Amino acid sequence: MRFTAVHTAGAVLATLAALLTSPATAHAADPGDTVTLPVRDALAALSVQDEDRTGYERTKFRHWIDADRDGCSTRAEVLLAEAVTAPEQGAGCQLTGGSWYSTYDDTYFTAARSLDIDHLVPLAEAWDSGASAWTPKEREAYANDLGDDRALIAVSAASNRSKSDQDPATWQPPAAGYRCTYATDWVAIKTRWQLSIDPAEQAALTSILDSCPNSPVDVTLAP
Repeated sequence: MRFTAVHTAGAVLATLAALLTSPATAHAADPGDTVTLPVRDALAALSVQDEDRTGYERTKFRHWIDADRDGCSTRAEVLLAEAVTAPEQGAGCQLTGGSWYSTYDDTYFTAARSLDIDHLVPLAEAWDSGASAWTPKEREAYANDLGDDRALIAVSAASNRSKSDQDPATWQPPAAGYRCTYATDWVAIKTRWQLSIDPAEQAALTSILDSCPNSPVDVTLAP
């Protein structure tokens, strides 16, 4: 039976609410709230569902908009925010110079064109996990999420295209030292957007995080 985002969101919020209203951490978990959980508890709180890609098209997630109308698209905003050495910003938010670090493959770049802006949890994966039932505006908000630094990251074009729309069950960053952060951030973004995980994804994340620090994650639930 196909699930909907409403069911998934309800399950995630109910589980989070149960965890967060315990005597030790008594407060509600509602959209817009910030929650803090050990990453393994956050993983356990995610709803587990089979995925369904029926009807997915990338164009259903409008992305690289200029939300604040400052002349810079979401792509440019991420490049500016993540630059190791700040680039020069020209007309139309054209970026020249600068340098960036791609965490996926532990590599530095000095040309913005060598970088892709990756949706840490890919658009297709979000669709599979509940976004198929969202409104176009909700999908646009997801695709341009500048409200959480983990959602969009500048990485090498080669590593991003190798990853494509895969989840941690079938793809891990080539830079092994980044994998704990990657898994933790994946859980954080799934929590933020109240997306489900499938059984293989759950098993992969559990295996990775079992060998990582059980670090706390702070997540502001998407409104």
